[in-house]
Amino acid sequence: MRILVIEDDEKMSAFIARGLTEAGHVCDSLRDGRDGLFQATQDQDQYDVVIVDRMLPGLDGLSIVRAARAAQIKTPVLFLTAMGGVDDRVEGLEAGADDYLVKPFAFSELLARVNALARRPPVQEQRTVLKIADLELDLVRRRAQRAGQNIELQPREFVLLETLMRAEGRVLTRTMLLEKVWDIHFDPQTSVVETHISRLRAKVDKPFDVALVHTVRNTGYSIHAPR
Repeated sequence: MRILVIEDDEKMSAFIARGLTEAGHVCDSLRDGRDGLFQATQDQDQYDVVIVDRMLPGLDGLSIVRAARAAQIKTPVLFLTAMGGVDDRVEGLEAGADDYLVKPFAFSELLARVNALARRPPVQEQRTVLKIADLELDLVRRRAQRAGQNIELQPREFVLLETLMRAEGRVLTRTMLLEKVWDIHFDPQTSVVETHISRLRAKVDKPFDVALVHTVRNTGYSIHAPR
């Protein structure tokens, strides 16, 4: 792995770099916060892990992490600092760090934490707005629109539409919808799915020229743009 260490204590920085190098990693070390931020934000894939002290000349560790996250840098960050209070740890994690280790520390623990961070799968961007043709579903504002017109949905209708849109083009069976939308894992022998699909169509499709919600005979339901 390639690791960036931003630590202003020369002896501490050398100790960490030597240990990481002996463990088979490539280590770059910087002692100034501004230089560290510049280096950390040059390339999204340049480093596998960044180790940052909280108290640094030029720019403090919290500011480095906040700025890196604002720049969409998703590299795992470990705070390594003498500031070990609960509030300090919470502040560091809320700033965007992935882990927090307090000095003094055992190098074996530091190495284990670095390795664990590197094994984490990359964070996937979560879409906040789903779009199919002229239909939009804003998951943050909990708002649906089609052709620029607002569509008033009941909470369960919203979840049903979200479930269909996330599976765009795929057929979801009645059983799948019961599980995903109603968290029902047995057949209640009711028409709840059909009733809600009908209500959804009346709001999403009926006022418009093109239908997006489709019934797949003897199978289930699907939502997709005209083909």
